[in-house]
Amino acid sequence: MGISVKELEELEEGSYQIIDIRDQIEIDHGAITGAIAAKPEEIENNGKIDVSKKLIICCSRGRYSNEVAGDLQRRGMDAESLEGGYIAWLMDRMSDSEEREKAKDVEQSLRKKFRKTIWSKFTKAINTYELVKPGDTIAVCISGGKDSMLMAKCFQELKLHNKFDFTVKFLVMDPGYSAENRKVIEENAKRLNIPITIFETEIFESVFHLEKSPCYLCARMRRGHLYHFAQELGCNKIALGHHYDDVIETILMGMLYGAQIQTMMPKLHSTNFEGMELIRPLYLVREEDIKAWRDYNELHFIQCACKFTDTCSTCNNEENRSKRLEIKELIKTLKQNNPYVEGHIFKSVENVNLDTVIAYKQNGEKHHFLERYDR
Repeated sequence: MGISVKELEELEEGSYQIIDIRDQIEIDHGAITGAIAAKPEEIENNGKIDVSKKLIICCSRGRYSNEVAGDLQRRGMDAESLEGGYIAWLMDRMSDSEEREKAKDVEQSLRKKFRKTIWSKFTKAINTYELVKPGDTIAVCISGGKDSMLMAKCFQELKLHNKFDFTVKFLVMDPGYSAENRKVIEENAKRLNIPITIFETEIFESVFHLEKSPCYLCARMRRGHLYHFAQELGCNKIALGHHYDDVIETILMGMLYGAQIQTMMPKLHSTNFEGMELIRPLYLVREEDIKAWRDYNELHFIQCACKFTDTCSTCNNEENRSKRLEIKELIKTLKQNNPYVEGHIFKSVENVNLDTVIAYKQNGEKHHFLERYDR
């Protein structure tokens, strides 16, 4: 047993600290106000944590945190697990009537405070890469995280300007969410005045018991279902919420783990659904600005609503930490010596010099520099 959210609210302020043991990627999507992020093995020697206070250990759903709290208790500390974890805290917060109508404030923040860092970069990507054209019907795909919710609000703002005729539909695919996770998505959409259409699949059931690459297969299947349902709704494009940091991380991941130079493109033609395209309107928006928008408006989201994270089996497990998190940490380290490193990574795939490349692929065919060396 641990401490409930209601009991937590009754504790005397300053008598406790909330310790969030989820990984950084999940925390980046939303966290309890004032919580301190720390790995379980670092809690006792973390300078930000006062072990003389009651420690409230928080993970995604209160399962892994229960083990950590028990271990801390055995070492003589006053520690308890937060029952239900971050999801329980978020559900409780959403029940507050004052939290239910955020849309107007959020929209105003995009027009004013975040006009330069988010709105202008959103419209720049739209124009630079020709992502939205007259007559388009776009399925804005919402996963429930900060990125896709922001993208939805930007599209609503774009429709207000409506320089040419296009249609937007807000699409949520439920691949088998738990009731709590689905409710989080529905409540956030309601608070932000996003009129979502939900369709259901059984993707999680299909991949849940796979030992090898379940996340990869799940992502591929979800993409296919999104294309199919969007096409049924009369859409010719699906919009995903990948941002600038996703792009540069993908570049490095391809080099370090895939032995290739490639990037996440701003738009793609579908190879399996004729006439369909994928677009990424947040392509030039920085993740730190998305977080700033989220925090300024006191919004809280979930990173992943799948059954794998429901088990808490991946919380701070070194063997299961994603390669993307490793890349994030690498970029953070590189940035300490070179503050422009992120921009340089992004521009590197815009400045490819084929005269200095040993080999490259085009349209699936490999070419080697020796083919033209003696010409």
